[in-house]
Amino acid sequence: MKITKDVIKKLINAAFNSHPDEIGCDECFEKLNKFAELELEGKLAAEAMPLVEDHLKRCKECREEYEALLEALRTIQR
Repeated sequence: MKITKDVIKKLINAAFNSHPDEIGCDECFEKLNKFAELELEGKLAAEAMPLVEDHLKRCKECREEYEALLEALRTIQR
């Protein structure tokens, strides 16, 4: 990967916006099923699992995985 000004800006932004108890992609992925189930049940998944919610706001790849999972589960429910 080539280090550009844009890459440096993203790294600095990530460093300033991180906090000690945040989770990574692996842990988020492990919890996506439960998070999606809570949402489909009409419960407040973000309140029940705030670290997953926080990660999904920060990580485009995990958010896309979550949205695909949620859509698949909605399709199955129909």
